[in-house]
Amino acid sequence: MTDSLTAEPPADPTATTTVPVPGPIPPAAGGDPTGPVEPIVEPDPERRRRLIDLSHPITEGMTTYPGIPGPTLGSHLTFEESAAHYATGTEFQIGTISLAANTGTYLDTPAHRYRDGDDLGAFPLERMADLDGLVVRVGPADAAADPASVFVDELRLQSAIGDRVVTGRALLIETGHSAKWGQPGYFRDHPHLTDGAVEYLLTLRPVLVGIDSLNIDGTHTGRRPAHSWLLAAGIPVVEHLTRLDELPDEGFRFTAAPPAVVGMATFPVRAFAVLD
Repeated sequence: MTDSLTAEPPADPTATTTVPVPGPIPPAAGGDPTGPVEPIVEPDPERRRRLIDLSHPITEGMTTYPGIPGPTLGSHLTFEESAAHYATGTEFQIGTISLAANTGTYLDTPAHRYRDGDDLGAFPLERMADLDGLVVRVGPADAAADPASVFVDELRLQSAIGDRVVTGRALLIETGHSAKWGQPGYFRDHPHLTDGAVEYLLTLRPVLVGIDSLNIDGTHTGRRPAHSWLLAAGIPVVEHLTRLDELPDEGFRFTAAPPAVVGMATFPVRAFAVLD
């Protein structure tokens, strides 16, 4: 029997791993430091939870939706221009970006559809971040072989959800359409919810709904039932998600939190999942 007074203590669950920095940073590269830099302390890799990025990168000139201008990148201050303001070897860059709110992967608040709806500055953070996630897989659409496959109706959604609990969770709809991102086909025949599917979702009361498609609504008419009814119920919508096929059906936390820009209704997000 091991003497409890001399036995090794149990592993510290908060233990960290020290990763040394290879040598001092010379002034020419980093500015003022001339001696050794303090070691970087990182969480133990075995305890690090797996993160999955569910957003499309934003690049200059990219097209998210036909007719919406792509982003333009610029500089307020370049590295070269900053040299006159700082010590020798210390330089900075301050960038600028001009973009439409509906760029890349983004979140819509109620103010996107309703004039008196909560905007980005008012919408509660707890309804966009650290949400219990659920993926429903409705299968890819093949409009050429089956034109009806682009319609995600109530029966198709019911079958994909099964008996799983949706209330209070982030419901992410995987259609497979994100595989066409960056191609002309992404803008044609995109999967979307029917009126019946939206009505069914409202009875389940998710806290957020996301989709890996061009639009959660069909764009062949001017009607937008998913946006209209979900946002009226205070349920934010995240569009243009990607990599949902890498998520488990359940057992992850989902975040898609934009900056709190007062007066704006939609903004790009770095949507991601943390696997339990």
